[in-house]
Amino acid sequence: MTQKITIADYGVGNLLNVARAFQHCGADVHVTENPSEIAEAERLVVPGVGAFEDSINELTRRGFADEIKRYAESARPLFGICVGMQMLFDVSEEFGEHKGLGILPGRVKAVPNTTTSGQMQRVPHIGWGHLLHPETGRTWQGTFLQSFESARPAVYFVHSFAAYPERDADRLADCLYGGHRICAAVKRDNIVATQFHPERSGEIGLAMVRSFLAL
Repeated sequence: MTQKITIADYGVGNLLNVARAFQHCGADVHVTENPSEIAEAERLVVPGVGAFEDSINELTRRGFADEIKRYAESARPLFGICVGMQMLFDVSEEFGEHKGLGILPGRVKAVPNTTTSGQMQRVPHIGWGHLLHPETGRTWQGTFLQSFESARPAVYFVHSFAAYPERDADRLADCLYGGHRICAAVKRDNIVATQFHPERSGEIGLAMVRSFLAL
């Protein structure tokens, strides 16, 4: 059975690559600029690139913010990508303090510009990183990462800020950057989100998309 995917087009985001990835995996993709269509979505994807403030302002101005919050309260799957993940949290510290959607408790903070040994490191964090289980010991069984339970899949990151979930139970996967644990993915109930870009992570990323479609 073909899964129907709705992608929120709020004027900021890498929509083409995300849409192509889901189409490649067999989904029936609908990209919408109409926030009222979110209420009828079977599965919702919220992508995002660039600055948090620009993204959340456009999301709100175009009427998507309240619709996404209502959708998140349903049992239907929601997938946030990169800034689309960050906006799910309470607040971001990027270029000042900006309120997010408040769907997940936590803050978005800068990626450290020094390693754990005190050496300077490049920010933004750009490139491939391996996913790790969080220190809580949470497994990936029953999630879109379940096929990688015994592996350390490499995925593609481009970001200067990262989410710091308030609830350890929301944290699904980390990556290491300069020795620091960075939250790479979250999951709570019907909500999943990634700081990395599955649509730019090759066959591994496509496998994660297929797994999300199967949830």
